[in-house]
Amino acid sequence: MALITRSEEFLLLAVWRLQQNAYAVTIHEQLKKAMGKSWAFGALFVSLERLVKKELLVSELSDPTPERGGRSKRMYRVTEEGLRALAEVKEAEKAMWADLPEITASKLR
Repeated sequence: MALITRSEEFLLLAVWRLQQNAYAVTIHEQLKKAMGKSWAFGALFVSLERLVKKELLVSELSDPTPERGGRSKRMYRVTEEGLRALAEVKEAEKAMWADLPEITASKLR
């Protein structure tokens, strides 16, 4: 089992959640909504391309859109291998948390 990093996990989850609407801007917004902090677009693009190289994501250009001045968007989709990586990390995390007391950030304040 080749575990992915936490950042890769969040990126894969964001793309999977967005389905047919996963491109840089929507992925950025999804991550900000879920994590409460913004990623730099440069870091986002580098991370997305790394996941494409690992074959956990695929990317393709959309049809040109008038609202983008006739330019295409680079769309992302989670591959079967990406879903497998998410399942493995979820199972590993579940095993590590087994039999530990429940904690939440609000309880620690």
